[in-house]
Amino acid sequence: AVVVDLPGRRGGGVSLVPVIEPSAALATLDRLEEEARAFIRSSKAPATLRAYASDWRHFEAWCLVRDLVPLPASPETVALYITDLASWAKASTIQRRLSSISHRHKAAGHDSPTQERLVRLTHSGIRRTIGTAHVGKAPVVTADLRAMVAAVRPGLGGIRDRALLLLGFAGAFRRSELVGLNVSDIDDRTEGLVVHLRRSKTDQEGAGREVGIPYGSHPETCPVRALRAWLEASGITEGPIFRRVARWGVLRPERLSPAAVAAVVKRAVKAAGIGDPARYAGHSLRAGLVTAAAEAGVQERVIAEQTGHRSMAVLRRYIRSADLFKQNAAAEVGL
Repeated sequence: AVVVDLPGRRGGGVSLVPVIEPSAALATLDRLEEEARAFIRSSKAPATLRAYASDWRHFEAWCLVRDLVPLPASPETVALYITDLASWAKASTIQRRLSSISHRHKAAGHDSPTQERLVRLTHSGIRRTIGTAHVGKAPVVTADLRAMVAAVRPGLGGIRDRALLLLGFAGAFRRSELVGLNVSDIDDRTEGLVVHLRRSKTDQEGAGREVGIPYGSHPETCPVRALRAWLEASGITEGPIFRRVARWGVLRPERLSPAAVAAVVKRAVKAAGIGDPARYAGHSLRAGLVTAAAEAGVQERVIAEQTGHRSMAVLRRYIRSADLFKQNAAAEVGL
């Protein structure tokens, strides 16, 4: 430190001012830059970043095979790329690839070619030609769920699957939310369970929300009893709730992956014989709760509070499906 005179201070006086060596200042800047990069990475969900990376690798390989420059890419290159994609990809896939290309260019300090008029016109034409209809997985409604739960395999794995299916349906949880649950996220109360979601797809900043899981009317399909049975049978008292069960019923410490939820649903659908397993996935539980609640006449606001939907337009997509045969014009004309 050095001593400097501070005449502006009342009565004059001196003060010690720290002197930072150039090497220390550079080290501090390096640390701040690394922390800033970490914050930038945290601005997107890990799944989104993985999708961006995968999409970019595909675009980069496509360009290299054709001796085109991927970064910075010209609007002509991007227009040709999405034209090629249109021969086999869905409209949603093409939109995501464009988002990934834009993200990569901006991260590298380049203007995004996806905003150029040539790319926008090409994309618009593709959307009009191949359509943008959303093709979702079949919902698991209440009757389906009863059959699936009754058909689950015996043993520890079956106890886990029953709890996963019933809790996933009752809470309308996304796959990532379901497998991300820890024992500490569950508050067991007299009325049922309160599930604390620490983070979700629409809550990337981690504000969190609470979801109530009431007792079921039938013990064999009660999500509260099913979860308690799983925790008791597995002996899990902390950490991840839903874990792998290896051969011979050996409990593994690893948390289930989101893909494992889809596998559980498909296996239960096949065992119950309610349809083609390929038409079902992990999202079928969430879609099923919305569909079943709409059929039961539950108000949109109440459904949205359970599912955490921020977009009522997305929620109504399921509700319209449930209402297809209610107040149907063709049913009222005497056919």
